[in-house]
Amino acid sequence: MPLLLLLLVLLLPAAPEATPSALLGINYGRVGDNLPPTTSALQLLAGLGVGRVRLYDADPATLRSFANTGVELVVGVPDECLAAVSTPSGASSWVRSVIQPALPATKIAVLTVGNEVLTGANSSALSPSLLPAMQCIHDALAQLGLDRQVAVTTAHNLGVLATSYPPSSAYFRKDLLPVLCPILDFHARTGSPFLVNAYPYFAYAEDPAGVELEYALLEPGHGGVPDPSSGLRYPNMLVAQVDAVYHAIAAANRAAARAVEVRVSETGWPSAGDGNETGATPRNAARYNGNVMRLVGEGKGTPLRPDGALRVYMFALFNENMKPGPSSERNYGLFKPDGTPVYELAYRLPKDNATTSSGAGGTGSITGGGPQSNGYYSISASSAKANMGRALPFAFSMLCIDSFLN
Repeated sequence: MPLLLLLLVLLLPAAPEATPSALLGINYGRVGDNLPPTTSALQLLAGLGVGRVRLYDADPATLRSFANTGVELVVGVPDECLAAVSTPSGASSWVRSVIQPALPATKIAVLTVGNEVLTGANSSALSPSLLPAMQCIHDALAQLGLDRQVAVTTAHNLGVLATSYPPSSAYFRKDLLPVLCPILDFHARTGSPFLVNAYPYFAYAEDPAGVELEYALLEPGHGGVPDPSSGLRYPNMLVAQVDAVYHAIAAANRAAARAVEVRVSETGWPSAGDGNETGATPRNAARYNGNVMRLVGEGKGTPLRPDGALRVYMFALFNENMKPGPSSERNYGLFKPDGTPVYELAYRLPKDNATTSSGAGGTGSITGGGPQSNGYYSISASSAKANMGRALPFAFSMLCIDSFLN
């Protein structure tokens, strides 16, 4: 490691260490050519007090950057890599070459095999490889004695549901059942969670006249929406979406429904968008993300599963200027690439959302320039810039490891 980089790592504030009670995580996407280095991202994470991070690839340099920070990682296997890891030899080579060297210094808790594979543009080509890749990677971890340390799953779009309202009537698309039912068996057998990317924003933007904004924004003052079949009342759309997935799992595989936990792998609200993207404003993004933090910070479950605390990964840490699609896709970040907040956001996050490995406060405030021991999560648009360096243009490291298979 170059001396300068080593000094930067040593000078970083202690990053929050994930604990079983740390329910809130954040997605760290890097689809941009102006994003800061990971060392700068670590400073922001330390200030936020977030101890769980989701990555979308397994770039070795990025994994090394999280070593000895205490941050717990969800690490992605990109869609482009599924074919390479869907055989026992390919999965074993990938795990031994990419994951095993990072452990235990880097805390990798979950591997997500693909992202929204079953509903994506290449679903017909990728779907047949999804479960084999999950199984082969799990088996490769088991051969190394790592299967109890690292879980294997995949993240789904809510588009896997044929219907989601009311939640008790939700069920999976029939054309996806031949793939989803064995995946549910895999989750029940291995104890891994079912991940869903849930965005109330999309429901509101598609039908602003039919969806109340306060319900979509998770506003605590909203009276809620009843489910006429179950009798449960849903205070906001996010928990309704999660329970819809629980009901769909039960309809498809009742045995798995008793064992499989649903977690939100992505949720967020864009702060800007094109003219036809209703509701994509800084104010709405601040309200939604603040309410997500409040909801998770309460440690409660959903109306259907009140005893199991809801686990959520917010999307995303940075605005990413190279993401394709409408303008909203490039405006989900809490921070701009230079480290300044996109909008003002404040919420008192419980101190046990994260602990630190060297005794610093459980959460912090970036407004004061560093982590504080007051449990207060605050992002202020008027705050001083974090001490951010500029990164070289980011090029995705396509670790499909053809070279490792030779």
